[in-house]
Amino acid sequence: MSMKQSFKSLPILLLFATTFGFLGACNSVKGESKLPVIGKSVALFDNFTYRGNDDFYKENQLPDEESFYNPILPGWYSDPGICTNGKGDYFLVTSTFTYFPGVPIFHSNDLVNWKQIGHVLSRPSQLVNMKGQHVSGGIFAPAISYNPNNETYYMITTNVGAGNFFVKTQNPFGEWSEPIMLPEVGGIDPSFFFDEDGKAYIVNNDDAPDNKPEYSGHRTIRVQEFDVKSDKTIGPRKILVNKGVHPEEKPIWIEGPHMYKINGKYFLMNAEGGTSNWHSEVIFRGDSPMGIFTPWKKNPILTQRHLDAERPNPITCAGHADLVQTKEGDWWAVFLACRPINNRFENLGRETFLMPVKWSEDGFPYMTQGDDVVPMILKRPGVKRNGQTTFGNFEEVEEFEQPSLGMQWMTLRAPATDLYSLSETPGYMTLKCGTVDISEKDTPAFVCRRMQHHNFECTTRMLFNPSDDKEAAGMLLFKDEAHYYFFCVDKSEESKYIRVKKSGETSELVLADCKLADDAKDFRLKIVSKGIYYDFYYMQGKQNEWTLLCKNIDAGFLSTATAGGFTGSTIGLYATRK
Repeated sequence: MSMKQSFKSLPILLLFATTFGFLGACNSVKGESKLPVIGKSVALFDNFTYRGNDDFYKENQLPDEESFYNPILPGWYSDPGICTNGKGDYFLVTSTFTYFPGVPIFHSNDLVNWKQIGHVLSRPSQLVNMKGQHVSGGIFAPAISYNPNNETYYMITTNVGAGNFFVKTQNPFGEWSEPIMLPEVGGIDPSFFFDEDGKAYIVNNDDAPDNKPEYSGHRTIRVQEFDVKSDKTIGPRKILVNKGVHPEEKPIWIEGPHMYKINGKYFLMNAEGGTSNWHSEVIFRGDSPMGIFTPWKKNPILTQRHLDAERPNPITCAGHADLVQTKEGDWWAVFLACRPINNRFENLGRETFLMPVKWSEDGFPYMTQGDDVVPMILKRPGVKRNGQTTFGNFEEVEEFEQPSLGMQWMTLRAPATDLYSLSETPGYMTLKCGTVDISEKDTPAFVCRRMQHHNFECTTRMLFNPSDDKEAAGMLLFKDEAHYYFFCVDKSEESKYIRVKKSGETSELVLADCKLADDAKDFRLKIVSKGIYYDFYYMQGKQNEWTLLCKNIDAGFLSTATAGGFTGSTIGLYATRK
């Protein structure tokens, strides 16, 4: 796999492509040679290219080497958690819900240049009971912390199908432990706090007092001491926050808590208002980890909910933040937010943003106040971005020539290594036509990556010869089990077709199709996203021009506004015989 960041080089790449035709014809060394044998009930994928082409990045070039774009992790990287070892290493994790592997972990030395170094939950034994869970179930809101007292990193999270648990390691670049369950910790969104005196605590979102909510969304934040030596909670559980900052206003979903000790005071920071447009971040302060905690009079410390919805390039749903202090002493926050396209909807999911933290005269941290907007271009003085940044317009080309997939690839609920192979046909990904349908809460033959731009282009070359009317293979645009588009080759009444199918309530709906030659088995597929629409193109065999199959297919069908849920949409390769 090779990556080419292109917010500077994209025009040159496009000129080269136009001149020599390598994007149009998709010719490769493998493509020029004799085709490999295509086994029964399998599809072979020669390559997969993803290229972002968002207008904002093209129209707003970064002014200097110290500037960077927000979001720092575009696309569905929600619920970010961050920590540092105090020596200049920063680690960031995000939610994965029912995707495998779980919880990507990124490393940086400067908060601007991030590199994914693996996944915290990389083994099936760490992701139990995934089968049967909706795509927005699974792993919620991971929080990563470093305990300097034992030089150990902890990642604590919720598996909706199993409960709260944590894993730990002294080498975050390597493997993490097996899950250690926390049956005494209810609710969701647990987070560790390691105090200077060696004591440890877990804070989390939990039920209303006595499990008797006064209204929908009535939640609490609770704390319990944690014994590092035994890896168990000890002592009583205590409610720190009931309802939220202004209980009389019946605030909803106080959640995502993090605790910090700063200048001798304890701060308890939480999300409030739910994950949609009313999302915000609020802060409390106290003299002890066990409370009492008093809210800041100028809460929230981060939100965009009151701003004009018609403003240009709106950023919405901001909240679920985590703070980190740099080795230089300044403070920054990571948080999630959304970028609706044309002020209408988004299907990229909740993304990871970065902002500097300011301090009030009375000693509270905040990111926004009044009409402050979350900026899409920032600068961290003294830090230069490198050539492998995670933001802006970029291109990724996967040739399937390595023994394993790149870290951006995912499957659903399990590794799915029994359904795909990178060694069976060298230079290709062999994907079996699976017996699990994408609409089922199981593990289909689907290998995917996140959508990270409103405007993007994806291409692949597929070798496929369906043997009956059950088999189909191609590219899938996927939001959840009931919201997807399948761009595929299949067979019907002894004839081959290329089709675009849309998930329906009882069966898939064919939006467009075209009959193919009986001997056709070499196809090139291209999906172009225009933000609010998708266009679908194909080529057969040695053709050198794309044929438009259908255009202006509603992208909003894959949006959270339509489908709900907590994930963004993914795009990838899918094969089925069901």
